[in-house]
Amino acid sequence: MSQVRSDKPFTLAGRTYQSRLLVGTGKYKDLEETRLAIEASGAEIVTVAVRRTNIGQNPGEPNLLDVIPPDRYTILPNTAGCYDAAEAVRTCRLARELLDGHKLVKLEVLADQKTLFPNVIETLKAADVLVKDGFDVMVYTSDDPIIARQLAELGCIAVMPLAGLIGTGLGICNPYNLQIILEEATVPVLVDAGVGTASDATIAMELGCEAVLMNSAIAHAQNPVLMAEAMKHAIVAGRMAYLAGRMPKKLYASASSPLEGMIR
Repeated sequence: MSQVRSDKPFTLAGRTYQSRLLVGTGKYKDLEETRLAIEASGAEIVTVAVRRTNIGQNPGEPNLLDVIPPDRYTILPNTAGCYDAAEAVRTCRLARELLDGHKLVKLEVLADQKTLFPNVIETLKAADVLVKDGFDVMVYTSDDPIIARQLAELGCIAVMPLAGLIGTGLGICNPYNLQIILEEATVPVLVDAGVGTASDATIAMELGCEAVLMNSAIAHAQNPVLMAEAMKHAIVAGRMAYLAGRMPKKLYASASSPLEGMIR
């Protein structure tokens, strides 16, 4: 009989969170929809693309922090739109200045605009620099178990392998690689990118991921606020199912009721 799994808190950089759903802030029709969707998601960590969003670097323009205040949410600056290590490092340092010494960042170095696949060579370079510079680095990466291991060894506090390409909604395209990453993990593993609907998020959690980060799946839904709430429940259900341990799969039927003592 397999060992019963015990729950453990979701902790990043010494802080514990109740929600295992992390959400992005891009692609909504306006800031009000952004606010409502994030509230409905129950997320406590909200990621922000520093190169595409005003969080104070453009005085006089609408500021995202007015609808996701840092005293209520953990702001997770990300380096979306960066295509080399140097650019990503500069973006993280800018975020640290804008957010009064904030150290928690999401590193994302892309290879090209068509696939938005991570450039793992530049990602490794940037991670090394940022960790040495005192940042708490959560890192978007491929589903290559070796790269995930190397990023953890460099000192990243969480690895975030893609489930599918960013914005595709294809779900978890390679659960087998993800399982290897989870088996070897020494830091939290979060699925990042590719989630399209609630069942995708549930599957990620059932596999044993600590959390899931998503943006497009909520923002591009026909009703983003309702989808955000659906994702909140999907994450909880997936975590509970993981802890409960699913029944084994069988090739043939097995009666739900016992056969002994049947009236004949």
